Amino acid sequence: MSYTGPVLVVTMVDDPTADLVISELHGRGVPVVRLDSGDFPATLSVAAKITEEGVGGTLVTPTRTADLSHVRSLYYRRPSGFAFPHLDEQDARFAVTQARYGLGGVLAALPGCLYVNHPHRIGDAEFKPSGLAAAVASGFRVPPTLITSDPVAAKSFVEEHGPAIYKPLSTPLYRVDGVSCTVKVEEVTADQLDERLAGTAHLFSRRWARSPMCG
Repeated sequence: MSYTGPVLVVTMVDDPTADLVISELHGRGVPVVRLDSGDFPATLSVAAKITEEGVGGTLVTPTRTADLSHVRSLYYRRPSGFAFPHLDEQDARFAVTQARYGLGGVLAALPGCLYVNHPHRIGDAEFKPSGLAAAVASGFRVPPTLITSDPVAAKSFVEEHGPAIYKPLSTPLYRVDGVSCTVKVEEVTADQLDERLAGTAHLFSRRWARSPMCG
């Protein structure tokens, strides 16, 4: 690996945190190639070769070209999603999948690259049950938590561990009158829970009192 290669910064256009990191890298004389994977393939192209010698080839943006075999580090922040609005729904779904596992797979397989953080690890961290289990294994205290689609189990948990809160397992976005909304994290009671819970998975957790140390 050559330590004179660039740092890839993978994020959306409007990311002030990444702007600060890039400014610092420039101040240290470190070459940077910034890209948004969501720009693929319109203004971002890749020609990666995988041989017995490893991963090589190029990644080309409108202003930079990166040698994939000499990328020193990849800073993965908040790239926008792949989009193919010119295709019909089925073809777009196919194209998004190929882009994710093609370009995404290349970015996750760079030789000798320091990842901050690796895209696969970031993906793993999005699973709340895995994160809670890792926290327990690391010695952290966590509140009693239930992941369930069973209304009876949910009622029993809330009655035993209340006050309890409900939170989504991920961050789905809804649009109401054209405005983006999401699901609030709120306290729930047993009488609010009914058979509709059986429709999917839900997370319930004991609500801990805020520690004086938290302000």
